[in-house]
Amino acid sequence: MPGPQIQCAHCKTIVSGNFCSECGQPLVTQRLSIASILHEVFHFFTHLDHGFPYTLKKLCTAPGTMQREYIEGSRAKQQKPFSMFFICATIAALVIYWVNLLLIQHFNAGDNNEAAFFHKYWTMLQILMLPVYALITWLLFKKAGYNYGEIIVFQLYLFSFLFIVLSLIHLLKFIFPHLETRWIELPAIILYTTITNLNFFTQLKKGLTILLTIISISLCFVMASYIQDLLVKVFS
Repeated sequence: MPGPQIQCAHCKTIVSGNFCSECGQPLVTQRLSIASILHEVFHFFTHLDHGFPYTLKKLCTAPGTMQREYIEGSRAKQQKPFSMFFICATIAALVIYWVNLLLIQHFNAGDNNEAAFFHKYWTMLQILMLPVYALITWLLFKKAGYNYGEIIVFQLYLFSFLFIVLSLIHLLKFIFPHLETRWIELPAIILYTTITNLNFFTQLKKGLTILLTIISISLCFVMASYIQDLLVKVFS
């Protein structure tokens, strides 16, 4: 038997079922609340669905292979690359900001200027710098046959996972408040990026891939560190 007749709140048509046959709107809608509005805003900016934990897991267990499969067309389960990058960069910025803030308040360590920079500008800096990182990688690995757009996607996922790693490394400051994290970050970046590149740039010899990886990381790391330190001073 057909269900009860309901008037569509949008087009006023009298219909039955779950959706209006005229305009397609759901016939039963939940009452708006602060929670539902915040969910809609968060979903709009991040599209955070089941793809985020799946993509994060794949970046951990199959780095490089995951990006190669995505570029080759396996995309149904993955979080979109820019969305993934934005989420992870925001997480890293907030974690590093709060770590610095708590160090200043409770451990007499940390840096006010650095905390403010990470809170306000770090995510935007990473977004602006990504095309530069991708250009360096594309030029060095051009023989692999990927175009610049594909390298950007590859880098979006690569840096997404590295942002999570950097967040975890900064948590060590609660144990060692005056720890200079860059000397832990650099080996971690080299190790993860090397594994990722070996799995992604399978067209190249492994020795060449490792050499080019070290060159690209050195260029990007020195550039990023210099610009970050400079901007912290400027905005302070």
